[in-house]
Amino acid sequence: MKNFFKNIRNLKDLLSGLDLEKIGDLSRKVDLPKMVELVGKMSEEDLSKMMGMLKGGSKPKAIPAINGDFYELGKSLSSEEREIQLKVREFMNKEIKPIANHYWNRAEFPFEIIPKMAELNIAGLTYEGYGCPGKSALLEGFIAMEMARVDTSTSTFFGVQSGLAMGSIYLCGSEVQKQEWLPKMQKLEKIGAFGLTEPEVGSGAAGGLTTTCKRQGDSWVLNGQKKWIGNATFSDITVIWARDLDDNQVKGFIVRKENPGFKAEKMEDKMALRIVQNALITLENCEVPETDRLQEANSFRDTAKVLRMTRAGVAWQAVGCARGAYELALAYTNERKQFGRPIASFQLVQDLLVTMLGDLTAMQTMVFRLSEMQDSDILLDEHASLAKVFCTLRMRSIVDHARELFGGNGILLEHDIARFVADAEAVYSYEGTKEINSLIVGRAITGHSAFI
Repeated sequence: MKNFFKNIRNLKDLLSGLDLEKIGDLSRKVDLPKMVELVGKMSEEDLSKMMGMLKGGSKPKAIPAINGDFYELGKSLSSEEREIQLKVREFMNKEIKPIANHYWNRAEFPFEIIPKMAELNIAGLTYEGYGCPGKSALLEGFIAMEMARVDTSTSTFFGVQSGLAMGSIYLCGSEVQKQEWLPKMQKLEKIGAFGLTEPEVGSGAAGGLTTTCKRQGDSWVLNGQKKWIGNATFSDITVIWARDLDDNQVKGFIVRKENPGFKAEKMEDKMALRIVQNALITLENCEVPETDRLQEANSFRDTAKVLRMTRAGVAWQAVGCARGAYELALAYTNERKQFGRPIASFQLVQDLLVTMLGDLTAMQTMVFRLSEMQDSDILLDEHASLAKVFCTLRMRSIVDHARELFGGNGILLEHDIARFVADAEAVYSYEGTKEINSLIVGRAITGHSAFI
């Protein structure tokens, strides 16, 4: 009862504070005696709620933390692996996020990040020996995701170094070659690139390489061109794949930047992955010693072993790009207000966010299993290809929805999402287009090859 009278007095004080002219206007619209009568019949709880509303409403709602890992798959990592994952996340948020738009807009590479990235000790993560950590493919996938979640260009640079370049030497090199290059590349003291794609040959690399090699004594002579070769404008070595004129088999070579006849030109005017320095490589009677031929690379089957491993990494990159876009959009919808409310409170916005999260969660669970298969040594080409197809398709859909939620702001680089939309297009195409990867899966499930 004491609180009841206190609330009545509070109501009286609020009413007495109103301008007399406004009270007069109010009395013509509202039956004040009836209102007072109704207030007198209210319970203390209802009166308290009403007083709270009159004094400015209830406390602001607590907004849930933004977390694109809705099924908490990250908690499946061991405590040591989780620590590495979060260390990479901190690095990306602290070192890369503040500078990503600057370098992306100028199509330049931030060389100052290389020694900082080296301190993470994550290059060649799954390899055994040669200074490499020897960790799981699952952790490697999470790291690819964490990088792409902030900047896909940085993830691509690292993927070329740790996966394609180091992987070629690890899987196809001699013991001498592994000892010479892998420890230095693991510390990022030497940077590598991977040259397979050509100006007129992408998907048909298995049997149609136009870059040739021919043995002459203790050396090989390489001729041809490679295109879209990431890191190659500044790499110390580039793994070049060429067709042997004598036996028509694909062979791999470690080509050093100082080799006569090797020329790398930066590709300009890209609309995606602009931080990545892609090169057009010209090999004109480029002489490579037999000691720099990858000794265990004797056919395209050996090249495919590298691609199988890295294609799984690209699927994780797609997850990271999609997760970054989803989390940006979710944060924005809580900040952006229309009609006096955050747009996150509108039904159509929530429907889009849930659609995005559903796709993202499906992608995450797929690549999680993919990495488990890789760790169990049962990963096949078609497994990696299915993940590449599905994850890049869903990634495209998620970044499209995210840009939609930003409205006009979605095309401004300052909001980050425009960079994700553009970079997603590159991830969708590289390491095998949707069509080529679909044919790999189609061959596996039907028994019929439909490539030609």
